[in-house]
Amino acid sequence: MHVSFDPWSPAFVADPYPAYAALRAAGRAHWFEPTGQWLIPHHSDVSALLRDRRLGRTYLHRFTHEEFGRTPPPAAHEPFTTLNGQGLLDLEAPDHPRIRRLVSKAFTPRTVENLAPTVRRLAAGLVDAFVAKGGGDLLAEVAEPLPVAVIAEMLGVPEEDRGPLRPWSAAICGMYELNPSEETAKAAVRASEEFSAYLRGLIAERRTAPGDDLISALIAAHDDGERLTEQEMVSTCVLLLNAGHEATVNTTVNGWRTLFHHPEQLAALRAAPASLSTAIEELLRYDSPLQLFERWVLDDIEVDGQVIGRGVEVALLFGSANRDPERFTAPERLDLTRPDNQHVSLGAGIHYCLGAPLARLELAASFGELLRKAPAIRMVAEPEWQPGYVIRGLKELVVEV
Repeated sequence: MHVSFDPWSPAFVADPYPAYAALRAAGRAHWFEPTGQWLIPHHSDVSALLRDRRLGRTYLHRFTHEEFGRTPPPAAHEPFTTLNGQGLLDLEAPDHPRIRRLVSKAFTPRTVENLAPTVRRLAAGLVDAFVAKGGGDLLAEVAEPLPVAVIAEMLGVPEEDRGPLRPWSAAICGMYELNPSEETAKAAVRASEEFSAYLRGLIAERRTAPGDDLISALIAAHDDGERLTEQEMVSTCVLLLNAGHEATVNTTVNGWRTLFHHPEQLAALRAAPASLSTAIEELLRYDSPLQLFERWVLDDIEVDGQVIGRGVEVALLFGSANRDPERFTAPERLDLTRPDNQHVSLGAGIHYCLGAPLARLELAASFGELLRKAPAIRMVAEPEWQPGYVIRGLKELVVEV
């Protein structure tokens, strides 16, 4: 039934949607032996399981590795394991609500609102330079620099220190792919060590000389005497860079590729720029930057009569859920005016993306600037896809303006 689901195949990564349609037609839960996971392709199930407290991003709040029947991660991976394990994305109660509550005191809606002029200024500068030179690689020259610069500004990272941020993020995110290689793990460990050491130094500086930045706000955040530990602050900062950066970059380039393949929709968007926020939601749905989200089964669950026992993982297929005809009318059609667009690209439940408002702000700024200033933008050649499937994006997107 899932013979066409091959996340290591370049052809599959380039277009996983026919395989998703076959999975949905064949049933609601499919055992995938290569990763030891149950694949969940339908929107209703993905949405429900994202909110189901019988599943978790970790099991260590309830079980040891041995009790859960899993092998502990290698000791050599410890820098990555600690960094990742203390981030909001991989925590459950009681730590998750405590840390999210404290982080929310620092990363408030006003924080994002106050960032809006900075985001627009950075986007305008990048697009102006891009247009002035007649185009180039939209990925490297606009899509990547914008979220890195925004998050660096937010954290208070000096401009001269920002060079390693993107390579660190890419190396760490390599571990989120299915069955990562030992070479990938070594790169992630090295990046975890270097990034953590840099942030610890920055935190130490802000303790003695607080500034108007998120790190200073995280240090100051408290609730009935509770404060974030240094490790929790480090992990939070890394998560903000990794999650916010990867989603924004890939939505930008995947979205522009989609628009180039639907010139009538692009023309309609140019004619009605006020509809940009609705269009961004449709681009997030149509080609999700995060294709798969894993959760551990902590207590037995049942999906359409199939019992899924404690101790295994479910792989929630966001890309498939977002094209499910049971939830979306004509899901294979790009409709930039689609109403009631309940896509799952940014998650749901307690792990709903903390940085979603910032990501939407960045996407609106960069798409808006390009729509206004590059009315004749066109794709030079069909781009290649990165080999990764879970975080799915292009190697480059070369355009002329």
